[in-house]
This record gives sequence, C-alpha cells and structure tokens, in this order.
Amino acid sequence: MIEFYDFGEITIDGNRYTSDVIIFPEHVDDRWWRKEGHRLSIEDLKTVLQAQPKPEVVVVGTGYNGFMKVPDGVKEFLKSKNIEFVVENTREACKTYNRLASTKRVVAAFHLTC
Repeated sequence: MIEFYDFGEITIDGNRYTSDVIIFPEHVDDRWWRKEGHRLSIEDLKTVLQAQPKPEVVVVGTGYNGFMKVPDGVKEFLKSKNIEFVVENTREACKTYNRLASTKRVVAAFHLTC
C-alpha cells in the first residue's frame, strides 16, 4: 500500500524511496531507470512483462507534473498482451494503484519527479 507520495519521494508499506520504482505485489524495485529518461519504452517495462504470474493491470505514474511521455505503441503492446494499462500523473496513479491492488494483480511503475 502506498502511504505517501510527494515530489521525489514515496512511502510504500512503511519504506521510503527517493528514486523511481516498480511496485510488484511481492517487492519494490527502486532501481528503475528508463532508456530515454522522460519517454517510456516497452524495453523499460521488461521486468514487468516477465513477472509471473503476469499482471492484470499496469499503472504508470508519469511524474508529479506528468512530464514523462508514454507513446501509443507502448499502450497498444500491453493491450495486445491482455494487460489493462493506466497512465496518470504519479499523484493520481498512486490513488489508482491503492484502489486496484486489493482486487487485481497490479504492477506499478512510478516516475517520482518532473
């Protein structure tokens, strides 16, 4: 459960992180870095796509102000894999993650700044 988010920091299950994260149901990866920084690619979601069991939903937080771009090709690729895909600024994405995580297998990838 995400307890707190503000520019550059997030608290998940009592643990504070200050770098971009991928939240899996079993653990948090705080070493997430994108190939192009502020543009999401399918390659950036490699660990998400390899997760077993696969996620039902992937929630992407595009930053505090929503500056990270998500190309249509990424959305279409996840849809082709029968994975629901939600893209919101990170403030809203945190709320969405908390709402969905109790009923679905959700993985979230959050950019914490910008």
